[in-house]
Amino acid sequence: MGQLIINHDKVDHKLMRALIELCPFNAIEENEGKLDINSGCKMCRLCVKQGQGAIEFLEDNTVKKIDKELWKGITVYVDHFAGEIHPVTLELIGKAKELTKVTGHPVQTIIMGYKVKSLAEELLHYGVDEVHLYEDQELEHFKIENYTGIFESYIDEIKPSSVLVGATTLGRSLAPRVAARFRTGLTADCTILQMKENSDLVQIRPAFGGNIMAQIVTENHRPQFCTVRNKIFDAPVRSEVQSGKIICHEVDKRKLVSKINVRNIFKKEKESCISDAEVIVAVGRALKKESDMDMMQEFADLLGGRLACTRPLIESGWMDCKTQIGLSGRTVKPKIIFACGIHGAVQFTAGMENSDTIVAINTDENAPIFNVAHWGVVGDMYQVIPELIEKIKTGRDAFSAGKE
Repeated sequence: MGQLIINHDKVDHKLMRALIELCPFNAIEENEGKLDINSGCKMCRLCVKQGQGAIEFLEDNTVKKIDKELWKGITVYVDHFAGEIHPVTLELIGKAKELTKVTGHPVQTIIMGYKVKSLAEELLHYGVDEVHLYEDQELEHFKIENYTGIFESYIDEIKPSSVLVGATTLGRSLAPRVAARFRTGLTADCTILQMKENSDLVQIRPAFGGNIMAQIVTENHRPQFCTVRNKIFDAPVRSEVQSGKIICHEVDKRKLVSKINVRNIFKKEKESCISDAEVIVAVGRALKKESDMDMMQEFADLLGGRLACTRPLIESGWMDCKTQIGLSGRTVKPKIIFACGIHGAVQFTAGMENSDTIVAINTDENAPIFNVAHWGVVGDMYQVIPELIEKIKTGRDAFSAGKE
């Protein structure tokens, strides 16, 4: 880390114009007759190299040490709407319980809203240690300023070591704002979480187009923030017996200042989503032409499932973007998924590797998809799929004849 320092006594008008034109990000500008660097700066240091000493880079070698003993527990943000807890919250609770086995820290949840105590009580059936409840009429609707302010107060008081947030529409908006308040890091869309004995959270996610799995550790800052998509982890089994406790907090009215005014709420018509499908037929780059999609659709229909795809088919315009599986699409966890003609890049597998049963069909026996598949068929899907279709039809005809 570091910062750029401008030596104004070395900057004349000619050099100022040259530096302004030099910056590829338009980050250098003239402000009241002086050189200024705006927020567009990417720290490429081109101005330092060619600035004739007018701009210097000051290295910051100081490392902030933090007392990790003051920060304990893993907090899960409770994402809820219309009286229902989002499934990703329960999945994160299950992962938090697994991670705290390493440190012995408590599993905490924070729920904000109005008349949501019944939801807080429901969370006690999933083995959490503490449910921190903030109730106020101003929290009835999600207003980012209010929720951020209350979340900040909670962290100041409880000091959790890690904070897990679901990568939902609301979670993606809330988590970075709260993390920024504490000048700490946030890793988005984690696919693997691990815990060190010193409470450092190892956050693993694909990077550089999925070519590597990056391990990110926030060693010198607390709390540690990350977001996780739905269907990445397993939710714990609901217990009939409640455990843990609900802690009701007084809401600081000074935190409830928002420029957002909710006038009305309209219920969006529920769409059929591949994330809810129990059977999926996914097709990839090996599909030769768009008309061949009919064969795949027939196979999916015979199985009572949904047709999905990888990114190349979206880019070709053959399927809707809502049917894409992967990091830039949807995360799925069906009972069975057929991966047909899919090589198995991490961008795709990260979105389906937790499926109950994975059947891969590919001509390349060394394709990475076979590393995550439970069953593999080395063959051309143009031969395998028609045979499967025929066998399903024959089996159904025989079953119908037997019933008659």
